Amino acid sequence: MPAVPKPKHRRRVPKHKDITRITNKARDEVLRRSEGKCERCGRTRAYAFEISHLKQASHGGSGSDPSNLVLLCGPSVNTGTCHNFADYTAAGREWRAEKKLELEAYYAQ
Repeated sequence: MPAVPKPKHRRRVPKHKDITRITNKARDEVLRRSEGKCERCGRTRAYAFEISHLKQASHGGSGSDPSNLVLLCGPSVNTGTCHNFADYTAAGREWRAEKKLELEAYYAQ
């Protein structure tokens, strides 16, 4: 069987990757706002802290808007962490929606 020739065009990076990537400016603002604490449970010590999108990146949530980002204890794949709660439970989805409204009001001031 003959080898398949490589395509002549370059693969395009999806535009949503640029929108959803967390910028350094937004990261700094989230860390300032949270004071290094999990924004759900208030923990100051955890295995890891992760910045999470409130409107999921897969749904086009902006990574440059601090009102769309929160600092949560994680990692998201570990059961019992706030990041896992926010990403994988119905109650977590409700919490994300409420937190998003709270942060939009905070930044509207």
